[in-house]
Amino acid sequence: MKSKPKLTIIISYYKALENLKLILKALGKQSFKNFEVIVSEDDNNPETVGFMVNNRDHYPFPIQHLNQKEDLGFRKNMMLNLSIKASNSDFLVFIDGDCVPHKHFAKQYADKAEIGYILWGRRVMLGQKKSMQILKNKSISGLDLFSLANSDSEKLKDAIYSPNLSLSLKEKGLKGCNWGVYKEHLVAVNGFDEDYIRAGVGEDDDIEWRLKENGLHKKSMKNKAIVYHLHHERSYADEGVRKNNELLEQKKKANHTKCLHGLDSLD
Repeated sequence: MKSKPKLTIIISYYKALENLKLILKALGKQSFKNFEVIVSEDDNNPETVGFMVNNRDHYPFPIQHLNQKEDLGFRKNMMLNLSIKASNSDFLVFIDGDCVPHKHFAKQYADKAEIGYILWGRRVMLGQKKSMQILKNKSISGLDLFSLANSDSEKLKDAIYSPNLSLSLKEKGLKGCNWGVYKEHLVAVNGFDEDYIRAGVGEDDDIEWRLKENGLHKKSMKNKAIVYHLHHERSYADEGVRKNNELLEQKKKANHTKCLHGLDSLD
């Protein structure tokens, strides 16, 4: 029986402290306990700094809080690279600051972690009313399947917890809000590409392409590692995604599978 690796759960976060509190609460109730958390803040928000200083010792897991020293705009990939450098474990799991993890989220990543594989999951889309209710009550108790079925939430098939049986065999693209990989594989491709300074593509499509070109395969975590996405208005524009896709195509043509501006840029 293989040993389970310690995890580093990296939360990409931006100015949504009430969301972050729910995520940390859910992480405090995980069935698997051997993990650390890095709050990877793409900002420098005094409110978040104050909360972390006053509350980080109240959780049953170690927390690091990293942030921009000055607000340079969208620099999610830079912060993710800083988080890779700061991590103290071999396996890294990535979620976003609007995604609340299921109680077996960490357990499933620890169980399924495998050298040579990208683990990818999906998210349950909580409706606006359901999200407001959860945030108002400051409780994660309403995230059971029955409660969600009687709400305005969507993609409820992804809320079915099925650790041993795959409910879908279709492979889908990587989503930056729910995936994991061994750190050594990220180091091999020089981490996230910091040329992407707009949201979308750079933190999922680009890194998936480079990891696969480096020989990795994909393993589904659908219905195993579940996250519940809190409703909010879309925060990025189609034009930015279009420009990022153009940038990705340029990088593919140049075969920059090891990005030029990644982890090495931090040295």
